[in-house]
Amino acid sequence: MSHPFSTLTPDLVLDAVESLGYLSDARVLALNSYENRVYQVGIEDETPLIAKFYRPDRWSDAAIREEHSFSAELAEHEVPVVAPLVRDGETLFEHGGFRFALFPRRGGRAPEPGNLDQLYRLGQLLGRMHAIGASRPFAHRETLAVDNFGHAALASLLDGGFVPRSLLPAYESVARDLLARLDELFARARYTSIRLHGDCHPGNLLHRDDAFHVVDLDDCRMGPAVQDLWMMLAGERHERLGQLAELVDGYQEFHDFAARELPLIEGLRALRLMHHSAWIARRWDDPAFPMAFPWFAGERYWGDQILALREQMAALNEEPLRLF
Repeated sequence: MSHPFSTLTPDLVLDAVESLGYLSDARVLALNSYENRVYQVGIEDETPLIAKFYRPDRWSDAAIREEHSFSAELAEHEVPVVAPLVRDGETLFEHGGFRFALFPRRGGRAPEPGNLDQLYRLGQLLGRMHAIGASRPFAHRETLAVDNFGHAALASLLDGGFVPRSLLPAYESVARDLLARLDELFARARYTSIRLHGDCHPGNLLHRDDAFHVVDLDDCRMGPAVQDLWMMLAGERHERLGQLAELVDGYQEFHDFAARELPLIEGLRALRLMHHSAWIARRWDDPAFPMAFPWFAGERYWGDQILALREQMAALNEEPLRLF
């Protein structure tokens, strides 16, 4: 089956890295990535580099360079972020028909769920990042909205016939009801879109040597600040309230947090659920996806999704999280 990365061989990866003047030791290790392809490449007598090959036709060159510029801007303000390496004033390169970038290798561990001390420090980090992100908008990257993360996601799933016929009426019904609620929620919400990480789950905020750093800005976009905070919260409501307090206390040392954005949390969670299903559907012709997500075509997955969307409908009727 033909797919965007069918010609991206280990030899091409090595050739691409060496085209920038590096001497590899011929060791290539594929890392866990589906949207793009990411490899650790050994370098003679030096620390290995991370080579990221962008999925063709996803982002424009301008959008990728804007991601890189945001990383560089954060780094210039001493926000700990893994920014792409610069060669001859450039960060985005082309080889063998693929666009790619190189990054320093920077490992670490994800935060511990519910660790209040870590949440305070994560809040400080996110506050620093958002203080820079709020200074000016993106020009070439999209904004997180109900249209692209919700309505377009549902259209992709229905048009592609991914929902099993036996569950299609139930899924479509709850999805459309939920989207109607989200349209209302976002229309009346008062928030300012800023430059965000966009995919700020705990695995993208890594801890090493008693400090956190930000990785993988591939999904950076415009949106409400709370989008980068809510995925740090876990557990029951009373636990999330305490976690939110610590997170925001740290955040507000560097950037004002608008509590009026808190009612968006469950709406953003719902959009993430729908967008994730659509993301898999849109990539189903890439052989890596059926292998990684074999359950996607089964009735159990879609039954679970129906339940999850119904739970989000119920969550939208509950009192939002609040700051004490």
